[in-house]
Amino acid sequence: MAPDDHDSHAIEVHLDRVLSERGMTLAELASRVGVTNVNLSILKNGRARAIRFTTLTRICEVLDCQPGDLLTYRSTEHGRGRPPTAL
Repeated sequence: MAPDDHDSHAIEVHLDRVLSERGMTLAELASRVGVTNVNLSILKNGRARAIRFTTLTRICEVLDCQPGDLLTYRSTEHGRGRPPTAL
């Protein structure tokens, strides 16, 4: 595995879209969730390397959404990352 492969991921974050749909600012969400603007900004811009389930839970509670509304997986290379085919 190349050094860059370890730090990269194939998860897209849709926090901007969900915030816009809810008419909420990042600052308001940060305050209601109990995290910093900086941490939410890192998540929003797709630079987060991890998120705690407790934080994700709180974001979903405040935005009244499901984790799948916020995060999606995009396949990176010809089938890489696909689940194995059942035989």
